[in-house]
Amino acid sequence: MFHFDYLTENTCSKLISLDLDGDIVKNIRFVGGCDGNLKAIPVLLDGWSADQIERKLTGIVCGCRGISCSDQLAKAVRAALIASKNPNYRSPLEEDADD
Repeated sequence: MFHFDYLTENTCSKLISLDLDGDIVKNIRFVGGCDGNLKAIPVLLDGWSADQIERKLTGIVCGCRGISCSDQLAKAVRAALIASKNPNYRSPLEEDADD
C-alpha cells in the first residue's frame, strides 16, 4: 500500500490524502472543503482505479473557479501513481510550498 498526500490548488479543500494498492485508490480523505460532499466522494470512489477516477472527475468545475475538489482528486491520483513509481517525485504544488 502506498500513501500519498496532495496539496490542492484554488479549492476550499487544502489537502487530499489517499492510498494506492497498485492502481486501486483507497482511503481518500479531504482536509477542508464542503464537509458533506467531501465525505460522500470517498465513499463512492473507494476501490476505483486511478484511471476510472481521472476519466470521471477531470474537468469538473466549481462555480467560476475553473477547478474543483473533484478535479483536484483526479490530479492527485495521477500524481500518486507517478510518485508510487518514482520515490523522488514531488508535485509542482509541493515544490512551490517550499519556496
